[in-house]
Amino acid sequence: MSIIKIADISHVRFTAPDLQRMEDFLVQFGLAPALWSDGALYARGAGSAPFLHATSVGEPGFAALGLRAETLADLDALAQADGVPVEHLDAPGGGKVVRLRDPDRRLVEVVAGQTPAEPLPMDAESLRNSATDHPRVRKSVCLRPGPATVVRLGHCVLEVSDFRAAEAWYKSRFGLITSDEIEVAPGVAIGAFLRCDRGLAPTDHHTLFLLQSPRGPGFQHAAFEVAGLDDLMRGHTHLKNAGRQAAWGVGRHVLGSQIFDYWKDPWGHEVEHWTDGDLFVAADGSNTKTLHDVLNVQWGPTHPMLARVEADRS
Repeated sequence: MSIIKIADISHVRFTAPDLQRMEDFLVQFGLAPALWSDGALYARGAGSAPFLHATSVGEPGFAALGLRAETLADLDALAQADGVPVEHLDAPGGGKVVRLRDPDRRLVEVVAGQTPAEPLPMDAESLRNSATDHPRVRKSVCLRPGPATVVRLGHCVLEVSDFRAAEAWYKSRFGLITSDEIEVAPGVAIGAFLRCDRGLAPTDHHTLFLLQSPRGPGFQHAAFEVAGLDDLMRGHTHLKNAGRQAAWGVGRHVLGSQIFDYWKDPWGHEVEHWTDGDLFVAADGSNTKTLHDVLNVQWGPTHPMLARVEADRS
């Protein structure tokens, strides 16, 4: 039994020495940033979340993972279990927050009671004709150039020092379910894709991916859902034309099935655009997969790490 069952991921926090450089990147990435009264830069998407990405002034780094609880009572339960206070959240949307430290001393902010933001307008995705279905007749596709439209934050990938310890901590507090456990050899697990337990309500294949890394604890990437495939490709072109640093993509993952496109912010933090991911309910259970499945693609460029391994073998 877990203390609570989180509803979703909420936000990611970073530190960077130049908020203007971060703001310029976030606008090109498809977020809407603005300074807040605490001096930090908060960026929202087109959905109802008050913010998805936050940056405070400091040395470049990952500062916190944010998760969203269903109720304020959930925050009370977490606070009592871990002996920490429920605090006011000084950020867009307000609300309350409980701040915890995971086994790697990483800050985890669990929020509830935020005031939703008014959704922003989005361009409608074009109807798609195929060889067997033609929903678009007597009408052309005409996309305006510009950044992708980030709608929401979908997941975060964290590198941990001890996978089983991290897994136990996150599951016991937040009720996460394993979608795919990752093994490097039979019976030797180094990570897992974890989804929310929302009962019969469909939820993303993963909200959190924990991966034991020889580099030790760290941030791997955060993934933001965009409006659709045309929107993702439009964003790809916009970032490429702006001279931003591409990391991996465009392709379709094996695990989770998302169409993905990875980029790096000015300080090397990796952020992903994605669309068309898998959705599961609690009863769909768990699977065991390999690291090759994590890095492999159904189509698109091979992950740089896998490409190096295959090159060495040849």
